[in-house]
Amino acid sequence: MANGHVVQVIGTVVDVEFPPDELPDIYNALTTNLDDGSEIVLEVEQHIGNNWVRCLSMGATEGLRRGIDVTDS
Repeated sequence: MANGHVVQVIGTVVDVEFPPDELPDIYNALTTNLDDGSEIVLEVEQHIGNNWVRCLSMGATEGLRRGIDVTDS
């Protein structure tokens, strides 16, 4: 499992950066835990370069911020 971090949040679209050569596959589920203990699931939709993937959130993104750790399932 690769670990990355959130670099940009625009509504339900979330960009996540991963280490080189550890990009998750398209349609993989990513998970992240917010400070309040809730979990958000993200689905990878696109590889956009610079080791970033563009994801769609499967829930509300309130509380999601840059720098939060993300785990590839």
